[in-house]
Amino acid sequence: MNDKIFIMDHPLLQHKLTFLRDKNTGTQQFRALVSEIANLLCYEATRDLPLMEVQTETPIRMAATKVIAGRKLAFVPILRAGLGMVDGVLQLVPSAKVGHIGLYRDEETLQPVEYYNKLPPDTNERDVIVLDPMLATGGSAIDAISIVKRSNPRSVKFLCIIAAPEGLKALSEAHPDVQIYCAALDEKLNENGYIVPGLGDAGDRIFGTK
Repeated sequence: MNDKIFIMDHPLLQHKLTFLRDKNTGTQQFRALVSEIANLLCYEATRDLPLMEVQTETPIRMAATKVIAGRKLAFVPILRAGLGMVDGVLQLVPSAKVGHIGLYRDEETLQPVEYYNKLPPDTNERDVIVLDPMLATGGSAIDAISIVKRSNPRSVKFLCIIAAPEGLKALSEAHPDVQIYCAALDEKLNENGYIVPGLGDAGDRIFGTK
């Protein structure tokens, strides 16, 4: 495992992930769990944000305290499943801007096809975090990050909930500068390109279209 890949083993993440995988978990609970897990992943992914010292007046006296040093963030979910992670990350960074990249997977080739792209106009001034619950073949993540990089962001990170070894390898090789955060590294991809054991189709389960 290289130093750009972070597999989170926090007990709260692992607990929530168990219920997320359960086929009997309903849409409402599934959606809430995706948001909560995204929140915890974002907490880790923003650990390296720089701080600056400011003076704050407490009810007792002036104190030297810390604030984030002017770094601007943007979250970019890959449509449609990535939308399920947006609320969770915005709870931590409500001032962040949100872009959207639309990709779908061709069922025959398993390759991603772009159909929508709308990023903040000042993406070049921002640290971008790309969101997608599942990192399967890696194709969508690789293409989405390539699209984001055309806007010359300050940096790019990728957040997913479950990754397959094949996708993790492909993404880290295609974009070796991108830090990858996920809650679980699963066994493999099956013949249909789904993660095993995984949790099925994240988009269908988030939006109740299964």
